[in-house]
Amino acid sequence: MKRFRQHLLILLLPLLVLSGCGVNNIPTYDEQVKAAWAQVENQYQRRGDLIPNLIETVKGYAAQEKDTLLAVTNARSKVGGLQAAGDLINNPEAMKKFQQAQAQLGSALQRLMVVVERYPDLKSNQNFLALQSQLEGTENRIAVARRDYIGAMQLYNTEIRTFPGRLWHSWLYSDMKIREDYYAATVENADKAPEVKF
Repeated sequence: MKRFRQHLLILLLPLLVLSGCGVNNIPTYDEQVKAAWAQVENQYQRRGDLIPNLIETVKGYAAQEKDTLLAVTNARSKVGGLQAAGDLINNPEAMKKFQQAQAQLGSALQRLMVVVERYPDLKSNQNFLALQSQLEGTENRIAVARRDYIGAMQLYNTEIRTFPGRLWHSWLYSDMKIREDYYAATVENADKAPEVKF
């Protein structure tokens, strides 16, 4: 019986040491990255769901602005097609296309808001104001979700690049790759403040 306890202790001791050394950090942080990305997608989906209502509201007031409305609709369709493409988070090329499509959609929405400025009656329409407010809130949520994703990705990458995570990564999790920062500025001249002229 005494010998059995010694063998059990010999087997359990390494497990206890390993559990306290961060061996589980890498998969934990990887799951946090995936959860943060799911939240980014959730907010993009919310934005995509609001856009058709916004377009229909604007259509009644600005029928002659078909090009802008069509650009928003096409950009939204393109984004929807890419979201259905699968696991974007592990495919750098697909992620780049997705980010470009999201940037294009954001640009089209900005053009739509410029169109709205031309129609004072539309700006005072309660449905439009409610939709605009929801869209602005969603854009803020997207920014927060993206920030959280970047933070989770940074934690994950730091863990697999530093000691002891680097050891665990090479021994146990070598199939888990470093995450690339997909959120570099996607808009040209994003580092420059826009000029406002009256």
